[in-house]
Amino acid sequence: MIYHITTKQQWKSAQEKGFFDEPSLHTEGFIHNSTEAQVTGVLERYYEGKADLLLMYIDETKLEAELKYELASSVNEFFPHVFGNINLDAVVKTTKI
Repeated sequence: MIYHITTKQQWKSAQEKGFFDEPSLHTEGFIHNSTEAQVTGVLERYYEGKADLLLMYIDETKLEAELKYELASSVNEFFPHVFGNINLDAVVKTTKI
């Protein structure tokens, strides 16, 4: 299982489009994700004070796009990156943060 933090509006938009994407897919070539152990740190570093957040639970075995674990040198950890849109059937659950 990998995880992605998003907003309620972004999730609603994904449901309307039929897939989930992020601006980073177009600027960096992939969508940033986390392991379960990395979610708290990502929330603290990038989402402090933000409201209406959801945590997406993504079954990586159902992903249609390529998944790679790559080093984020800023924190010296390997993070899961999805190189394409996230197909909605790979998202097995969302919870409010």
